[in-house]
Amino acid sequence: MTTEIKICGLREAGALDAALEAGADYVGLVFFKPSPRHVDFTEGAGFARRAHGNAKVVALVVDPGEDDLTEITSNIRPDVVQFHGNETPEFIDAFRARFVGEVWKAVPVEEAADVEAARAYVPIVDRILFDARPPREATRPGGNGAAFDWTILSGLDLGKPFVLSGGLNPDNVVEAVRIAGPSVVDVSSGVETAPGVKDPAKIRAFVDAVRGGGGRQGKVA
Repeated sequence: MTTEIKICGLREAGALDAALEAGADYVGLVFFKPSPRHVDFTEGAGFARRAHGNAKVVALVVDPGEDDLTEITSNIRPDVVQFHGNETPEFIDAFRARFVGEVWKAVPVEEAADVEAARAYVPIVDRILFDARPPREATRPGGNGAAFDWTILSGLDLGKPFVLSGGLNPDNVVEAVRIAGPSVVDVSSGVETAPGVKDPAKIRAFVDAVRGGGGRQGKVA
């Protein structure tokens, strides 16, 4: 099975182009103001237009209001909405009933027992995204550069594919895939030179590592 790749937290045109040219399967746009990777709706719509047809667009939201969800689904038109906050299964189920794309739910992990929280969402989402539980002092639920013990996910069978996030970078992603067996790997801070500043060379290195060193050329419209 080919492991797919998501480059998240893109907020510069050059970084988006680098992700598309490297052959990323998903590009993530963060709609969460406390994040250094936040983009507003106008910027997000422009990035989404450039990405559509080259990679799937993921809109990351954290405990969003209905107005924000309407703006995102109407104008950004993402292929995936990724819920990364404390959204309940009922809230996500109601959203899914009116959204034609995929729905992902992030679950924070620190120990094996945390994985059980995912099971409440499994019937209503397309993929569970496992991310490292943020430090207590963190101002955002993801993108903190922290990893967790991947062996927690070894042999996990949820009945559907899952996404691995948290602390991944070009040097450790191959080992992470070998241990955890995700269908998608998701990187943000691991391909940056500073919070929110993506490095095109690191993006290419990450994609090449996952693809076995051979890379895979994408296309830019």
